[in-house]
Amino acid sequence: MNYPKSIQNLIDYFSHLPSVGPKTAERYVFYLLKAHPEWLQGFAQAIAELKEKTTVCQTCLSLAESDPCPICSDKKRNQALICLVAETRDLSAIEETKQYNGLYFVLGGVINTIEGVKPEQLNIKQLAARLKHASENSPRPELETKATRVKEIILAFNPDLEGETTALYLAKLFKPSKIKITRLAKGLPMGADLEYADEITLANALKYRNEI
Repeated sequence: MNYPKSIQNLIDYFSHLPSVGPKTAERYVFYLLKAHPEWLQGFAQAIAELKEKTTVCQTCLSLAESDPCPICSDKKRNQALICLVAETRDLSAIEETKQYNGLYFVLGGVINTIEGVKPEQLNIKQLAARLKHASENSPRPELETKATRVKEIILAFNPDLEGETTALYLAKLFKPSKIKITRLAKGLPMGADLEYADEITLANALKYRNEI
């Protein structure tokens, strides 16, 4: 059946979403056709504002409404602790545990040789620059003041082959810096996605992290 152009266009757009095939996209569109006009208007506005009201924090490279983001601008958080995550979604998952009070850095993905994602395509240079800046800002480096010097980096990646590869690469890269390198450990099974882990599992993984 040939649908009106407005319907078919929206089906085509939905079909571009991850894990959404033509039939699923079709169901979405017909659901929207039955939706209340006010709800539909709000839905359209939310999509329109997605880019307009979202920016990238230049400190941690996470998606936020402001630059710097609320986490990076919060002086009450532990400035000596940085948790490395692959994506902003992983940052949100860890924040929901309410067990972590340090800062973050979003790597922008993980090393994946099959998909051709190499270390130079990630935000590793920006991370190195941030660590160097934190060190140079210390008024007396020998004191390693809590407010300016990073003392520990937590590697918080999915426990799969790509996450393991990325963690080992970064651990080797930053080992000469004398910064303590730890990683999430207890509670995360191999092959699991950090984004979908429950709060208790993530809390235990943070609590029982190990130095590598």
